[in-house]
Amino acid sequence: MPRSTKRPSSSARGARARDAILRAATSVFARDGYRGGPLAAVATAADLTQPGLLHHFPTKESLLLAVLEERDREGAALLDGTEGWHRGGPAALDALQGIVDRNATNRELVQLFTVLVGESVSDGHPAHRYFADRYGRIRTGTAEAIRRGQAGGAFRGDADAETLASLVLAVMDGLQIQWLLDPSQDMTDRFALFAEMTKHFLRPAPA
Repeated sequence: MPRSTKRPSSSARGARARDAILRAATSVFARDGYRGGPLAAVATAADLTQPGLLHHFPTKESLLLAVLEERDREGAALLDGTEGWHRGGPAALDALQGIVDRNATNRELVQLFTVLVGESVSDGHPAHRYFADRYGRIRTGTAEAIRRGQAGGAFRGDADAETLASLVLAVMDGLQIQWLLDPSQDMTDRFALFAEMTKHFLRPAPA
C-alpha cells in the first residue's frame, strides 16, 4: 500500500516563507541599511523571487516595519519575563544587564538597530516615527522601574527618574556603538560598572 505523503499546508508554507524573508531582511538591512538594501537582495537571500517576496510584504516599508517589530518583540518578551524588571529598583538595572548580555551574543541584531536608528533621525525616513515612539516607550518604562525602586525605599526619592532613564538608554546605545566599531570594548563589563555606579548614586542616605 503506497505511503501517503502529507504536503505542508499553504499557511505553514507561508509562515516559513515569511520567517525566511524576515531573517534575510535583517541581514541585508543590518549590512546595508534600509536605503542601501535592495528588495532584490532580500529576495535572493530568502531564496524567493521578488514577486514572491512582495506577495508577503507588498512594500519595502512594510517589510522594514515588520523586521523591527519582530526583533523588538523578542527583546520585550525577554524583559517582560524578568521578575526583577517588574520589581524595579536595583533589580531592574540587573534586568537591563541581561539585555546587554544577550545583545553581546547577537551582533547582527545590534547592528540592525544601530544602522536603522542612525538613518531614521531624518523626518522622511519610514522608521522615524517607529523609533521615536520606541524610545519614548522604553524611556517611560525605565523611569517607571526607577520610580518603583523609589517607592519601595531602595532608591533615593529626590532623583529625577526621567532624566536617569534617558542616561541609562544613552549609555546602552553608546556602548553598543563602541562595541560594533571595536569588539574589544566589552559592553557587558562596562554596563555592569555603570549599573553599579547608578545604584550607588541612587542609594538612600542613612537615616
